[in-house]
Amino acid sequence: MAPTDEAAAGHVTDHGGGVRSLRVPIPDNPLGHTLVHLLDTDRGPVLVDTGWDDPTAWDTLSAGLAACGTSPAEIHGVVVTHHHPDHHGLSGRVREASGAWIAMHAADATVVRRTREAEPGLWLDYLAGKLARAGAPEAHIAPLRAARAAGGGGGLPGLRPALPDREIVPGELLDLAGRRLRAVWTPGHTPGHVCLHLEETHPAGRPGNGRLFSGDHLLPGITPHIGLYEDPDDATVTDPLGDYLDSLERVGRLAPAEVLPAHQHAFTGAQDRVRELLAHHEQRLTGLLRLLARPLTPWQVAERMEWNRPWEQIPYGSRNIAVSEAEAHLRRLVKLGRAEVAAGGEPARYVAV
Repeated sequence: MAPTDEAAAGHVTDHGGGVRSLRVPIPDNPLGHTLVHLLDTDRGPVLVDTGWDDPTAWDTLSAGLAACGTSPAEIHGVVVTHHHPDHHGLSGRVREASGAWIAMHAADATVVRRTREAEPGLWLDYLAGKLARAGAPEAHIAPLRAARAAGGGGGLPGLRPALPDREIVPGELLDLAGRRLRAVWTPGHTPGHVCLHLEETHPAGRPGNGRLFSGDHLLPGITPHIGLYEDPDDATVTDPLGDYLDSLERVGRLAPAEVLPAHQHAFTGAQDRVRELLAHHEQRLTGLLRLLARPLTPWQVAERMEWNRPWEQIPYGSRNIAVSEAEAHLRRLVKLGRAEVAAGGEPARYVAV
């Protein structure tokens, strides 16, 4: 059911200076919603992210746009902070309604292309192999093998993300008439995540350097997930956590007057939040070193790490995410020379140096 006019207005926040945010729901997700930002330009409204591809989300987005005096058919362009479905999901439908262009960083566009072109079973095979190498118990891997044997599909079931039309080039101003919106490459959450720096005086006169659409890179009360960059065809050992920490420092140096994230709420004090996140990850790395007094697999490390609930209560899919995050931290320790992969083959075991 589409939201009423009153309800739609309640989902919209006016941040001033031709910038508004729309709360678009994410189905069955504790995050609750994505903050889709609407930016007025001299050629028409532009969206920063679009929300999950879901009928209720589409109805909420459409009603929110109507409350702002526009509609999906009038959208001029879509700027995607990263490829995850709660950000990019409705981009294709917006383009169908309006002919809008879709812009994304090349690294995440590659992920989208790979997801669309994946052969049946590719991702199930990849995930099963990855979990086996991480030391997951066979009981955890068995459902993936069973789904593969039953002819399970390739990438993300039911999702076929839209291919972008334009590439976001880090450091460049986007082609938005009457606006100065500069792309800041902030890998870590995904390889092609970008923040978008609105280089304009804050409408309320707050001190600082413009405003920042931060996507999932910088959130007021959530530590973004840092996992592994998934590519079944690429064996390169990446360092996503290192990428993220470097990106955080880059954003901190911008010192924006206000941050407009894709979840929770707008906030000030970006530099303080950056310092908090840097300290959090350093504390986590230090804690992992204590665990690695003896060799442990990434799965064993994940079981022993602190999460928002006991390991026994973490759902199946979230355990996969947790193991990926554990391995990202382990790779960082190896790169820093504070840990190493122990001899002995698979599953991989890490030990402090």
